[in-house]
Amino acid sequence: METNNLIICHINADFDCLSSMLGAKKIYPDATIVFPSTVQKKVREFIETFNPFVFKKSSDINIKNISRLIIVDTRVASRLGPFKEIVTSGKVKIHIYDHHPVPHKEDSIKAELEIIEEVGATATIFTEIIKKQNIPITPMDATILCLGIYEETGSLRFPTTTERDLLAVAYLLRRGANLNIVAEYTKMELTHEDFVLLNELIASAKDIIHYGIKVKIVKASRRDYVTDAATLAHRIMDMEEIDGIVMLIETDGKVVIICRSKLPEFDVTQLLQEFNGGGHPFAGSATVKGVPLEIIEDKIIEIIKKSIKPQKLVKDIMTFPVITIDWQTTIKQAELMMTRYGVNVLPVLKEGIYYGLLSREVVEKAILHGFRKSKVYEFATTDAKTTTLETPLSEIEKVMVEHNQRFVPVLKDKKICGCITRTDLLRSLYEEILRRKKIKDAEVTERLSFGKNIENLIKERFPKSILKILKTAGEIAEELNYKVYIVGGSVRDLLRGEKNLDIDLVVEGDGIKFAKSFAEKFENLKVVIHKRFNTAKVIFNMQVIPNLPWEHFIVDIATARTEYYERPASLPKVETSSIKKDLYRRDFTINTLAVKLNPKEFGLLIDYFGAQRDIKEKVIRVLHNLSFVEDPTRAFRAIRFAERFKFHISKHTQKLIKFAVRLNLFEKLSGSRIYEEILLIFKETEPTNSIRLLSKYGLLKAIHPELKLTQWLEHTIHSIKETLTWYNFLFLEEKIQKEIIYIMGIAMSMNEKYRDSLIKRLSIPSYQADLIRKGVTHAHKLMAQLNTEEPLRIYRTLQSYEIEILLFTMALSNRNIQKAISRYLLELRHIKPSIGGKELIEMGLKPGPIFKKIFNTLLEEKLKGNLKSPMEEKKFVLKNFNYLLS
Repeated sequence: METNNLIICHINADFDCLSSMLGAKKIYPDATIVFPSTVQKKVREFIETFNPFVFKKSSDINIKNISRLIIVDTRVASRLGPFKEIVTSGKVKIHIYDHHPVPHKEDSIKAELEIIEEVGATATIFTEIIKKQNIPITPMDATILCLGIYEETGSLRFPTTTERDLLAVAYLLRRGANLNIVAEYTKMELTHEDFVLLNELIASAKDIIHYGIKVKIVKASRRDYVTDAATLAHRIMDMEEIDGIVMLIETDGKVVIICRSKLPEFDVTQLLQEFNGGGHPFAGSATVKGVPLEIIEDKIIEIIKKSIKPQKLVKDIMTFPVITIDWQTTIKQAELMMTRYGVNVLPVLKEGIYYGLLSREVVEKAILHGFRKSKVYEFATTDAKTTTLETPLSEIEKVMVEHNQRFVPVLKDKKICGCITRTDLLRSLYEEILRRKKIKDAEVTERLSFGKNIENLIKERFPKSILKILKTAGEIAEELNYKVYIVGGSVRDLLRGEKNLDIDLVVEGDGIKFAKSFAEKFENLKVVIHKRFNTAKVIFNMQVIPNLPWEHFIVDIATARTEYYERPASLPKVETSSIKKDLYRRDFTINTLAVKLNPKEFGLLIDYFGAQRDIKEKVIRVLHNLSFVEDPTRAFRAIRFAERFKFHISKHTQKLIKFAVRLNLFEKLSGSRIYEEILLIFKETEPTNSIRLLSKYGLLKAIHPELKLTQWLEHTIHSIKETLTWYNFLFLEEKIQKEIIYIMGIAMSMNEKYRDSLIKRLSIPSYQADLIRKGVTHAHKLMAQLNTEEPLRIYRTLQSYEIEILLFTMALSNRNIQKAISRYLLELRHIKPSIGGKELIEMGLKPGPIFKKIFNTLLEEKLKGNLKSPMEEKKFVLKNFNYLLS
């Protein structure tokens, strides 16, 4: 009996079609595989040799009997041959599995089920489903699926290859995929006819160069259809130094268009949409009937020139906003500004209009010659080249080289809106060279700061609710003409493979206005604004966005800013700036990553300072040599991050920490800032190693001059850690301040006369200071009183003490005392009378102070083990307090 569920693919089926149809058959075992009338030559040879599964031809199918179509490797109706009409009729259910981007809307199939993933091959999608559902496959099944992935990704070499394709291949290899067969059918062997056609194509070649991107158009005519023409397109791409190719094959009243690209700037889907074709940005095809080849060629040239955008414009890489100086400012003030902001060139403004450039070399020479009080306009260069936002980088490169100009102002209506520096240009050119050569070396590739998109990683690691917030942030930024980035620890840990849902956004624009726009998008959204710092907190809840990680999810929003320090160890002065300057003010390179969220570049990784390299090499490295001079607390942070992530501190960074200690910079720090860092160290790291590193770099003296790492202190810190580990395994609901317990250990290690000065030095809040003092002074007292196994005595001794003090005492104690405290925590403190005031009243007792005495007496008897049940408690009350009964 013929099934009414069919598995189909596009005409001129390739190996991705073959493997995807096999995958679909595994998921829909009752469906029938139907091959189109045209199949690529090698696919046909494979089917004839291996006969991988039972299938039918489209001519054997009665279209009227179809109830459901499972379509693989396309969403374009015009590519389905005889099934086009029924697909567009709306009379059958449709399931689609595809890896291509959305095609031309007019020709896009609407389906009941759509599984669309941006991976290198549709076969990858089916492999993932088979793996997830644990569907059994044979070695030949694995080989066929592998064939589809290898063919579609150019043996995992094409730019469209993703991590998921590699993982899918790895899974298939474990299931017995035969790479010898895969290699045999994916290698490009040319026949005599292929060589003749190849020569004809090359002879017809026409190069189109637009914005530096080179696309070759080749064409030929043949009486019979050429099924493997795509192979020749790849061969020409390998032979020529080109960025893309458009191949036109005229045959039997139609023209077949085959496109391939190496660069995202030449998106072949934009070209092919004009001809109702399909594919993905780097590969695709179309068929045109009834139009002469020459007219199609002219149309393609026109489309290429319209669709190819310059790889980068000035606005894509410029630094903004720019530190400027008024033309009436003195040379001496200009020197101070350059030092304060760490810049070597200042644009000079006259009444807000760009006037010229002032360089550090000129300022230094002017000061040398005694012109400190002269105005900057007298020394500014007024004939320096400027540029605009829409200028291609190739022109900026020419300006910088030919005019030896390292700083080019970007103007809009004669006002400065950004600048291009040599660093900006060199970074962009370096990345472009690597991308054009498609360097695969992982270590080199990871040094790229731009061009690496981690959208798939974000989708994989972040919950869908968080992804929605990030997508919305990008959309809001686009509406406001801002740029928005997710920055900091969440990006760092994303690359480290760790989960971190603390979302911090930085906006190149007005952060408060951006936050308010969030509130306009969602109802019941709370926004907390801090005008002084131009920051905001956006607080989401489950009513706003379902399935959040927790009930009140906070997103911090800040305006991109820069900062400078007026003196060592002081708090910084903050001013509005660019993302680059914002990242530069951070502590270590590993915390300088950002990901752009604007829709067109969602997922673009920004890495100005080599963060990816340092994460890979597990290095903690400061951004500049004055980092610890400006903010000595970063030294404590270096140790915290090194221990938390199991990284090592770079030798140069170690040297700078020791230099800051020699300068006594920590004496200028407020105690509260040091205390905050110490608490974080004990909260987030392995404390024994951290205390050793603090001692190694001389930072214990920054906490207090008399604090030293003694054998007793090291042993105590280790004992506290073991005690807290034991406590954590109890999974009790009580939250404890474990950091305070470590501070108790530090305080007890010091001479008694220095303990109060330690608490004063660190500006410890009074409630914590009292707890620390109580723990240090009472620990030994408790140990002396706990030399017993009597439950009542243990209870009376410990009942008035905070749990932190009990755990600290436990860490200092011997086995017997530890058992006593453990018994109290796990058992004795939870013992209480089973009967309450209601039962006493029912027994005839009048409420009053006597109730407290009764309950205390009952508790003591229960602790002694004399009362086992509520009934025994009632009998005890009746016997011992009967004189009170009315």
